[in-house]
Amino acid sequence: MKVLLVGTVSSSIFGFRKNLLKSLADDGHDVYILTTDLTPEIQDKAKEELNITALGYSMARTGMNLFKDLLNTWKLHKIIKEINPNIILCYFSKPVIWGALAAKMAGVDSRYGMLEGLGYFFTETPYKPTFKKRLIRKIQIVLFKISLPTLNGVIFLNHDDRNELLEECKINNLNSLVLGGIGVDLNEFEYKPVKEGNIRFIFIGRLLSEKGINEYLSAAEEVKRLHPDSEFIVLGGADPSNPGTVDLKRLEELKEKNIIIYPGLVSNVADWISKSSVFVLPSYREGVPRSTQEAMSVGRAVITSDVPGCRETIIDGYNGFKVTPFNSNELANSMCKFINNPELIKIMGKHSRRLAEEKFDEKKINERLKSFMGLNVIK
Repeated sequence: MKVLLVGTVSSSIFGFRKNLLKSLADDGHDVYILTTDLTPEIQDKAKEELNITALGYSMARTGMNLFKDLLNTWKLHKIIKEINPNIILCYFSKPVIWGALAAKMAGVDSRYGMLEGLGYFFTETPYKPTFKKRLIRKIQIVLFKISLPTLNGVIFLNHDDRNELLEECKINNLNSLVLGGIGVDLNEFEYKPVKEGNIRFIFIGRLLSEKGINEYLSAAEEVKRLHPDSEFIVLGGADPSNPGTVDLKRLEELKEKNIIIYPGLVSNVADWISKSSVFVLPSYREGVPRSTQEAMSVGRAVITSDVPGCRETIIDGYNGFKVTPFNSNELANSMCKFINNPELIKIMGKHSRRLAEEKFDEKKINERLKSFMGLNVIK
């Protein structure tokens, strides 16, 4: 079959869907991807490493300009029609909304969407939502009500997203699959025993308020005061254009005071996880966080929020601790539990690896995804 994937930037394709794409090509399918940041280098990489074809298209990743989105959808439908795929899979909210409509116009027989989280406008925060946020959420719900019924199936990563969205959209007969995460390569993120020495907590993610970075930093300050030998790593990049970005001045001050270790964006994430003791993600909402899956695969205990997506990665008291969102004091207390009971780090880390093998094996998840879309092996 001719299979087309429509996403956003190429980093998400090569970072998180490389093995899915490779397996589709290995099965004998003719695979295409559409990315918003196409370059000749990306095209060459796709062909040489994955044996697939990469093409470009236009779509604004953020914001809501209805005229521009409709124009881009019309252009996208012409690209899809020219490729003429048997099956199309769109992922992330905007490509699902507009890609579904474009695929319908292009006459694609089998159309699927994957919602890897409902995004910022469905995320609860400690602050009262602005009028703009409430308005855009309502607009998104209307667009989902229009686009989702045009699909043959929709993939969600967690049950909370599925239940909330379908309840708000009042779509009762939607064919859906709850995948439980996009998975990780268990060989790439292999189990590594926790090393002896100072206890290191690690945060990995975009440095935005909704990821819980502010609660992590506040907890780090408190725990460092009580336990000076404890260490706190922050991995990820700031986005100064985003109103929810971390206070960079505060981040630098904490770094200068040796409260945090902040190398910024790194390419060797698995190495940083293996040098740490406990993974921490106090996010406000997720699909199912890839970073937590990676940490669990390496064999690290987890502290995470009791919110949609994050709760999929934790069995409280088994492989870590759940905390109330927005609560830095509770987060600090959970960190201190590990410091005061260091044997829990190894025990819960082994439990995390066991859960990763059961729930987040990329190979098993990709097979479930392909089966749902009818992409059986044709060799």
